[in-house]
Amino acid sequence: MSSQINQAENNEDVVAVIDIPAAIMVSDLADQLDVGAVEVVKALMRGGYMFSVNDVIEHEIASVVCQLFGFQAASMSESGTETNSIVIDNKDEDPKQLATRPPIVTILGHVDHGKTTLLDNIRKTNVVDGESGGITQHIAAYQIKHNESRITFLDTPGHEAFTAMRARGAQVTDIAILVVASDDGVMPQTIEAIDHVRAADVPIIVAVTKKDLPNADLDKVYRQLSERDLLIEDWGGEVISIPISGITGDGVPELLENIQLVAEISELKANPNRTAQGVVVEARKDKSKGNIATLLVQTGTLSQGDILVIGNTYGKIRAMFDDQGDRIKSAHPSTPVEVMGLHDIPEAGSIFKVAESDKFAKEMVDKYERQIRAEATKLQDAHARNISGDLRQVDLIIKTDVQGTIEPVKVALENLNSDDCRVNVIHIASGGITERDVLLAVASDAVVIGFRSLPEGGAGPLAKKEGVEIREYDVIYHLVEDVSKALEGMLEPTYGDVYVGRASVRAVFNVGRRVKVAGIFVSDGKISRDSNIRVFRGGSEIFVGSVSSLKHFKDDVREVANGFEGGVSMDGFNDFEEDDVLEAYNTETL
Repeated sequence: MSSQINQAENNEDVVAVIDIPAAIMVSDLADQLDVGAVEVVKALMRGGYMFSVNDVIEHEIASVVCQLFGFQAASMSESGTETNSIVIDNKDEDPKQLATRPPIVTILGHVDHGKTTLLDNIRKTNVVDGESGGITQHIAAYQIKHNESRITFLDTPGHEAFTAMRARGAQVTDIAILVVASDDGVMPQTIEAIDHVRAADVPIIVAVTKKDLPNADLDKVYRQLSERDLLIEDWGGEVISIPISGITGDGVPELLENIQLVAEISELKANPNRTAQGVVVEARKDKSKGNIATLLVQTGTLSQGDILVIGNTYGKIRAMFDDQGDRIKSAHPSTPVEVMGLHDIPEAGSIFKVAESDKFAKEMVDKYERQIRAEATKLQDAHARNISGDLRQVDLIIKTDVQGTIEPVKVALENLNSDDCRVNVIHIASGGITERDVLLAVASDAVVIGFRSLPEGGAGPLAKKEGVEIREYDVIYHLVEDVSKALEGMLEPTYGDVYVGRASVRAVFNVGRRVKVAGIFVSDGKISRDSNIRVFRGGSEIFVGSVSSLKHFKDDVREVANGFEGGVSMDGFNDFEEDDVLEAYNTETL
């Protein structure tokens, strides 16, 4: 078990100033501050804010966190980083140059609540059938025309892409459509979507899908939304709600009309006569076309031949296509396009700008890289000045066998806390150890504890791949003792069983009076001479021991591989039966 040492010391002589966008993910802020994400989460909790490592926080909250770690966040007006927010406010534009632009709409909600089916109906195409399992596998942007006016839609795999763009400072969305299925109601991803939309401070329209199902319950949805402070118009609130059916299309025209109504009230405008700026929606490498980037123009007009600069890459637009795949020469504000010609693949959520020439593009890239290097050096120096102290801390994710075990385990561990050491329980719940627990451990650099709880599914292999330590206990005393040793830096390496292979007994042979040999077929992995063997009968383990002999036909061998037959005998076990299962394992340091 590893222990994390958190060190901090105030130094008022020199305070590093760092640039923070309008919104930033907690994990990205931790990277900026060069501290663990868990430390940032704890700092937020001390300030009364409950956020996870994947949540987005506003600049104002991030600024407070920066101060707690000895840094100062530059104000939004002072920030000079070229890659910061591209929120279009038109303050510096000539009002005469401004023109109404289409609204950019993001569709968010819980998985399988009908987001893509709704967009499919709007576009009158069949997007869903092309998706794996009917679930959106990519980020895309489309534009449609309704009542002679255009609307741009961002279809995302969930709130993650929306969050990523916000975290990089790209305020893309004008209106958010919250999709809620009338049979399921508000679900975990629905709540997350609500939180992220509120952080973006954009209007919300609720689309209640699957209204034609027999078990549809609109009142249940509205009640659950009201519990999240989203009060719809029919219940005396201000949030527009439209019951729809993505399959039949019933309610979709009303939804589009309300989008245009909200857009009209918002007076969305941009200057089409300036150089273009916008955001990268997605990017990929195509075998025949090279680097392809999907861009969303937010202001100005993007034209074929323009030289794009995106972070540390640039390139001249060789070809440009609309969302239908048709080649176009220019794109106005709120228009999604695919472009060819970039030297490298940019990150989704990055801001693009247009340079006057190759020379200026290279200078912009060089300036960006100098800023990144200077910021990294500045943070390293400031962090080095802030290092001191010896607070020893162990971060844990704990899964128990039953709910009733949670409190005793938690209390026993909290009793280890003192002035110079602390046990930080990031997450504790009952049930098996899942891949989600392992991913949380990766994000928070924590150790996973299973108290009478074992890894499920792919949690074990994932933990091994990601270098996450999983420890299993069935006695609270042993758990507390090991955590105590970890805090003191005295914990010995832990040993565990590593699966090697599996075989089934096809026949049993008598060799002399007292020795039986199992004729086996190896169905997975291998059976090795130096492995230990578990013998299972009817699903129950009946013996554990070592191999005394291993043969392939008449030859002594070191191992029998998958798909081959062999003969095995074991020390201390002479009771093989047909259909017994032999499982080989090695004991290794974890």
